[in-house]
Order: sequence, then C-alpha cells, then structure tokens
Amino acid sequence: MTHQHVDQRIALCSWSLHPTDPDDLIAQLRELDMKFIQLAFDPVRDDPAWADAKVKLDDAGVTVVSGMFGAVGEDYSTLDSIRRSGGVVPDATWDENWRNIQGLVPVMQQFDIKLITFHAGFLPDDKNAPTFATLLQRIGQIADLCAEQGVELGFETGQESAETLKQFLDELGRPGVGVNFDPANMILYAKGDPVQAARILGPYLKQIHLKDAVPAKTPGTWGKEVPVGTGAVDWPAFFTTLNELGYAGNMVIEREAGDQRIPDIRQAIVFLNHTYLSTI
Repeated sequence: MTHQHVDQRIALCSWSLHPTDPDDLIAQLRELDMKFIQLAFDPVRDDPAWADAKVKLDDAGVTVVSGMFGAVGEDYSTLDSIRRSGGVVPDATWDENWRNIQGLVPVMQQFDIKLITFHAGFLPDDKNAPTFATLLQRIGQIADLCAEQGVELGFETGQESAETLKQFLDELGRPGVGVNFDPANMILYAKGDPVQAARILGPYLKQIHLKDAVPAKTPGTWGKEVPVGTGAVDWPAFFTTLNELGYAGNMVIEREAGDQRIPDIRQAIVFLNHTYLSTI
C-alpha cells in the first residue's frame, strides 16, 4: 500500500459526531478536513431532517464508504443487559428489527453502498444451542436481503470470541457476510487479543473500525474506551497483521466516548497515519 493511498482509506463513523442533520455533519467533517464516512442509516430512514442527506453530502464532496444500522431495544448499561437485549437475538424485538431492516432497502439503493454493518448480538459458543439455528435463519434473511441490493453485510466484533464468530460465519456459508473488525471491542467485552482475533478472522475482514480501549478492572464489567493510541491495542502489531493478511479495505475511526470528539478524532488521524506508515 503506497503512502498516497493511506488517507483515501481512513474514514469516520458519522455517529461519532452526534450530528443533528446533514449540514451539521458536513460542518464538523470540514473542521476535521475529512471526506470519507461510514453513515448511520437509521436516521436517514426515519428522520425527515436527513431526507436530503444524499444530495447535501454529494454537493459537499463527502463519500459514504459504507452504512450502519442498529437494533431496537438495545441496553448497553451493563454487559449482562446488552447480552440479553443486543442485536437480532431477542425474539421480542425481531419482528420490529426485520421491518426496520427491510425499510433500509431504499436507503441502500440511494447511496449505492457495497457494505453495511451492524451488531448481530451475542452469538452462542455452542452450535447446538437452541438460539444458534434461529440466528442462522435471521441473519441469513438479512444477508439475502442485502445481497439482492448488491450489498455485503459486516458483523461488528467483540460480543463473542473470534473463534465463535468464525464458527458462525463458516456455518452461515454466505460469501457476502463478513466482519467489521473493531479491535477495541475485543478489549471492551474481554473477548480476546485483537491481533490474534484479526488473524483468526482474516478471511472474513470486510472493514476495520479504529478505536482504542483499556480492559475492565473488574471482571464482568465494561472496559473503557479511550482515545486512539492511548489504550491497550497494539497498533503497530495490528497494522502489521492487516498488511500480512492483505487487507486493503477502509479503516474507519469510531469515537463513542468522551466529550472532546473532534480533538480526539484529529489526534487519531495523526496517530494512525504515522503508525500505519511505519508498518509498510
């Protein structure tokens, strides 16, 4: 990967900036001198303030490299609460989630994306667990809907080990479904070493989130997200591993904690450019 291509691969998760509408998002992106984003699609589907997002982003020269959608009813207050409520696992919210996902089809068509990502929920370690077959069916349904639009589907990492996620993807058997790899989530959820996990999931890597974290002090509780470069992710080893795997996709900065989002993101851009360049 040549030096001049690095900036073309670094994007930003739109939700990191808490934008109220496309104009707000564009103004903050200009402050950061960024033109590549992963866009949260739920507001585009549901909020009239985002109805003209495509036109405004195009006019501003902003490229949407991928989309993201969330699940209803998720409770991230504790690890136990998100285990119960996360993704498309709970039966109580599946019908609403499926309607919402179907409602994203026009948004996918409008933005002509090639990848959309989401948190599937906690996948069972045991393929014989009752929920395993149900999740295979539900996620297969979502994947097929996306495939009809020419869109690949990426699972966010962290809520299970890399081995469990690979087992599920192997069993699912759909080439258009892979991983949106977030090294910090492996630490936040205490699900293994990010570098080792990236190696295990190498064949399935569709996109990378650039986020950092430190482990929980008390087992069974959340780790803590911190600015990129100040946490437990071994970035030189991580980027070296991505290079060895031949990963050439987007690397998307995500900042979901703290009240200094723009300074933290700016710091991340500088750190990541310098660190990534040192590994090639």
